[in-house]
Amino acid sequence: MKTILFRFIITGFIFAVLSSCSSEDNSNEAQAKLPVITVYEYSPLELETMALINNYRVSIGLNALEKINHVSYKSEEHDEYMIENNVVNHDYFVARSENIIKALGALRVSENIAYNYNSAKGAFDAWMNSPSHRENIEGNFSHFGLAIRENPTNGRKYYTNIFVKM
Repeated sequence: MKTILFRFIITGFIFAVLSSCSSEDNSNEAQAKLPVITVYEYSPLELETMALINNYRVSIGLNALEKINHVSYKSEEHDEYMIENNVVNHDYFVARSENIIKALGALRVSENIAYNYNSAKGAFDAWMNSPSHRENIEGNFSHFGLAIRENPTNGRKYYTNIFVKM
């Protein structure tokens, strides 16, 4: 009888310890949110590019995406990185997406970039002519952010468009 009672108490203790550790870990993750950038000034070119994306999405029966200033800020950071390093790439996308996931609670993040288009329509058309970029535009997303920055040395524009599922 004492052996059965002892096993019951030990089993209960182990269950309680394991349950409380996983519960505590989940609450720490929920509390580990990052600061969110709430202010972002959109240029007319950025707003036009976002409108082209949303108009297209609505025309094929998809939801329009809501802009999030924090996501546009992360897009701007990437444009600045590309200008400073004279590259066109998705470097540090994992870090950008992890920031958006932690700061906003996003479920999924994807990204389009473009380079050296002088108009919103030019960048949009290039994305639509690329299967992977088009897939992002037509994807199951709810929000987005976009930044367009010009290299002061050569005047070429860098576009970063980040899509988010909340």
